[in-house]
Amino acid sequence: MSTDDVLNDLLNEEAINHPSSYYAKLRAISPVYWNPRWNGWIVTGYPEVTQGYRDWKRLSSDRFSGPFGSDVRAAADGESQLFTFLEKFFVWKDPPYHTRLRTLVGAAFLPRRVDALRPRIRELVRELTEPLVERDDVDFIDEFSFHLPVIVIAEYLGIPKEARNEVRQWSEDLSAVIFVRGGDSDRVSKGEAAMRNLVDFLRPIIRARQASPENDLISAMIAAEQGGVRLTEDEIVAAAVLMVFGGHETTMNLLANGVVAFARFAGEWHRLRTQPGLVGSAVEEILRYDGPIRGQARWAKEAFTLGTQNIAENDRVFLIQAAANHDPSAFDSPETMDIARSPNRHAAFGQGIHTCIGAPLARMEAQETFSYFAERFARIEVLDMNLRYNSTMVSRSLQGLRVKFHR
Repeated sequence: MSTDDVLNDLLNEEAINHPSSYYAKLRAISPVYWNPRWNGWIVTGYPEVTQGYRDWKRLSSDRFSGPFGSDVRAAADGESQLFTFLEKFFVWKDPPYHTRLRTLVGAAFLPRRVDALRPRIRELVRELTEPLVERDDVDFIDEFSFHLPVIVIAEYLGIPKEARNEVRQWSEDLSAVIFVRGGDSDRVSKGEAAMRNLVDFLRPIIRARQASPENDLISAMIAAEQGGVRLTEDEIVAAAVLMVFGGHETTMNLLANGVVAFARFAGEWHRLRTQPGLVGSAVEEILRYDGPIRGQARWAKEAFTLGTQNIAENDRVFLIQAAANHDPSAFDSPETMDIARSPNRHAAFGQGIHTCIGAPLARMEAQETFSYFAERFARIEVLDMNLRYNSTMVSRSLQGLRVKFHR
């Protein structure tokens, strides 16, 4: 295979397991690089990625129209509950639909509601950690970083405790579709079954909250109103599915990637232990250094110039925030972790109108986790640094992470 063929394979071994070096090669050729295999532009430069995220008028997020629409319709193969509800994900839509949905969901996701969760998150971190302390070999993802965000988002939404494992499996089956997981030929059929299960599971909960509201996110979404407009039941279902999926997958990856980052930079772990007040900026640096999302796809609604390249109408554009966060033109020593880095204007959660709505919750969970870990443990040893990551274009997720906690 030629060098060009390898570079154009977005799921090659280097791209998946060593993305910083892979994206640096693309950036050296051009920060806006035409990839004939993907049939679109791969954007790796910080100025170009952030411009792309903010330019929603010319770069569409709508996966169900433009050059992505035909692919989606072909995958849907007729009527499909999976694509019916994915099409209602406001993160994949443009204004005005995006504006209405994000405003109403955001009204239910107010900072004061999120802030009120901090004591419970702190309690959960302690509860989940204690059984692992005396163990010589802990599967950090299966035994900690999955459970914390799933419990938090499930409790926040009002999902019963006994249903969490089922919800986890459905969410993972959806992730294969949403994150374009390579090597999974059944991902659409599994995603369809998962979506049906989630919808059938959530509808009775939503209807119960309509009859008798509680202090949870579903009740808040039901009550959300702007100018006499409310969310429909299907829109609440879609938003709840999005919260279940986004609320566990992204934070799970953030926590695991953070443990690995500190294992690589032991001096920064000692720094956090001696300066616990740095936990906020430490989480921001984890997001920059090895965030949970690689990038997001867009398509051009009109011709324009991005960097030095002329983007044609209907061109596909892949904005790689993981690459932007390692652009040496934007960050000094980008391959080094510095938990006091300032300024740190990373793009880990995107930018502009599509900035991740759940970012404050993810940050809080990471802050409470690493604050507690730094207080309790001299180090967290990664037992096997020959790490392998899932073959997806969108997420940065480990296949497994074995650790030992040292008091």
